[in-house]
Amino acid sequence: MRIPNRLTRTQKSAAVGLAAAAGVATLTAGAASAHSDTTTGQGPAKPVASHSVNVAGHPSSQAAKAATGDHDTDNTRSHAPAKPLVKGEASKQTSAAKPAAEADKAQKTDKAEKAEKAEQTRKAQEARADRTAERSTAGLSKSEKVDVWIKEARSIMKKEGIPGSHHGIKKNVMRESGGDPNAMNDWDINAKKGTPSKGLLQTIQPTFDAYHVDGTKKKITDPVANIVAACNYAADKYGSMDNVNSAY
Repeated sequence: MRIPNRLTRTQKSAAVGLAAAAGVATLTAGAASAHSDTTTGQGPAKPVASHSVNVAGHPSSQAAKAATGDHDTDNTRSHAPAKPLVKGEASKQTSAAKPAAEADKAQKTDKAEKAEKAEQTRKAQEARADRTAERSTAGLSKSEKVDVWIKEARSIMKKEGIPGSHHGIKKNVMRESGGDPNAMNDWDINAKKGTPSKGLLQTIQPTFDAYHVDGTKKKITDPVANIVAACNYAADKYGSMDNVNSAY
């Protein structure tokens, strides 16, 4: 009885299995031979396979990196650096300081406006006082005007404790200026120094400033202010204007 040359499906599977086993054995033997060659100095063994495998792109490798947080090879993300805390704090401080600076500026502006208004009011009051004084002395002689000014000056001097009789003040006024409140000496030693004598009692500016009395005008040619300041100076240097019988 002839046995057919055709192999059954079972026989083919067995043959494939034997071939695979033989291949594994051959590879194992080649690896062992390569190791033996390395240790005996017979030269490096040839690679088992001529192709390389990129394990980095394998799904299992990517999953492992995702699990461990390894993103060294992930170039698709950009991480902006966090802003330093100091810069943020400085910004907050600047924002907080701005309202304070604006409030300070507003306060200074308000003070300046009030000071300006006060100065305008003072000048207006002085102008009214000048007009009143002019009306009160209108039609009077120079000597009579001096009497009015001395009377007003002495009422202030009495409150301040400054001595000086009407007669003693008037004789010095008439000698020094002739009763002219705008008189000025432009030839003596004081004038040469740049501080000419001015007003009814011919005081220099430094003396007027030093002995000026509050409540009178800060104007050296104002009749009342000049008399009060000069009498204050005479009281300090001579005891009273009554003791002055010449230029002082």
